[in-house]
Amino acid sequence: MSEKNKLLTIGAFASMHGINKKTLMWYDEIGLFKPAAVDPENGYRLYHYRQSPLLETILLLRELDVSIDEIQEFMKHRSAAALKNLLEEKIIDLDRTITHLSAVRETLCTHRRNMDTLLTMDLSEIRIIEKEEQCLITVDIDKDTSFEKEVELITAETQKYKLGRLHDASYGSMISVESLKSGNFDNYCMLFIEIPFLTQKTGLHIRPGGRYVSAFHKGNWDEIPGRYQELLEFARRRNLTLCGFSYERGINETVIDRIEDYIVQIEIPIAD
Repeated sequence: MSEKNKLLTIGAFASMHGINKKTLMWYDEIGLFKPAAVDPENGYRLYHYRQSPLLETILLLRELDVSIDEIQEFMKHRSAAALKNLLEEKIIDLDRTITHLSAVRETLCTHRRNMDTLLTMDLSEIRIIEKEEQCLITVDIDKDTSFEKEVELITAETQKYKLGRLHDASYGSMISVESLKSGNFDNYCMLFIEIPFLTQKTGLHIRPGGRYVSAFHKGNWDEIPGRYQELLEFARRRNLTLCGFSYERGINETVIDRIEDYIVQIEIPIAD
């Protein structure tokens, strides 16, 4: 007799599929997956090798967080079409999960880079850096926009783009270079939300790729105009034409208690 025609004990069958035999016992009790036979003398459950594909399907569905009730319903009307539809639904869910986890990973990497910067940066330094083009979600603000209103606007946008939590993105503020050149250092016009893996461009602000002037400011926000004057002078001495908007982003909110220790990263595009 072929080995594949032999019946396996519950322990052997469970071991073959990398599960506990109690799982098979439970599946039997709820009518989800029955043994091929039961030994009439000792009541031991016995399983056939040919049952393996069906069990693997059940285990796959459980790994995809398909509920027992859903699997039981599928088992009652098992067909290629039913399995195809069920798997298509779960593939969509899995893609969402993968995208979310990838975004979380990118956020964690951003926080780690920020901590590296904190440990190594020279606050007095003004540098020229390269940045890639990126799509940003923006909301309009002005001098009269209250902090409460800003939070409301940001929350609405994060919900619109189905962010699970606020920490799944990075946030900052924008002020036009024209305002900076005219001395209007408090004329902030937009808040931006930087979401990892956001690829669509329609209706979004495009932060251009290319060279940027980059610097840091530590301390109260009232002192930022002085830092901007240093940046403008840096660009003037090097015949650099600044354009578009300045992008400000806090990088150490998670590790400080005093506003005096707050550090803002400032990045302004350089026109080619």
